[in-house]
Amino acid sequence: MSIIMYTALVSNIAFFSQVLHARLPANLLTRLMGSWEEVLVSGKEGAQGVMIPTSGLAYYISPPRSLIELFTDPFHALFYIVFVLVTCALFSKTWIEVSGSAPRDVAKQLQNQQMVMKGHRETGMGSVLNRYIPTAAAFGGMAIGAICVFADFMGAIGGGTGLILAVTFVYQYYELLSKEQGGDSLDALMG
Repeated sequence: MSIIMYTALVSNIAFFSQVLHARLPANLLTRLMGSWEEVLVSGKEGAQGVMIPTSGLAYYISPPRSLIELFTDPFHALFYIVFVLVTCALFSKTWIEVSGSAPRDVAKQLQNQQMVMKGHRETGMGSVLNRYIPTAAAFGGMAIGAICVFADFMGAIGGGTGLILAVTFVYQYYELLSKEQGGDSLDALMG
């Protein structure tokens, strides 16, 4: 879920940056948000181009366009990597609070099922889980972000974020099919 929230954040920044650039190109806020340039995709005269960020925040949070750009503009690449990893980690930690997977929620669920942690009191289970769940969520978010960054650098079609979203959707359908087939979904798909 962190990658979806990351994509929404980046898309909104790019959208507002483009709107500001179209309306007020010389404004200081516009230059901080990002300047944009139209680049022809097909190379034909009169063809519709694609807007790409050339400076500002929109430029630095967009993936480098090629592996060569990693070496010609290392600050851009480093900023992009750090931004993706930190943003995904923070959104993952936020998501556990919103989705009911926070340590106190998990402790409550375990207590409702009469499950206890060996060597710990029932009342202290939340504090024990608090040591692990937020860290695991942040690390998981960073791992997803790292996969996206790697796919972006390797030039995956649709980008790293699109690749992660596609895999997530396919896996959700696989789980749904598995649940409907009573756990034999791989056999159902193959035969």
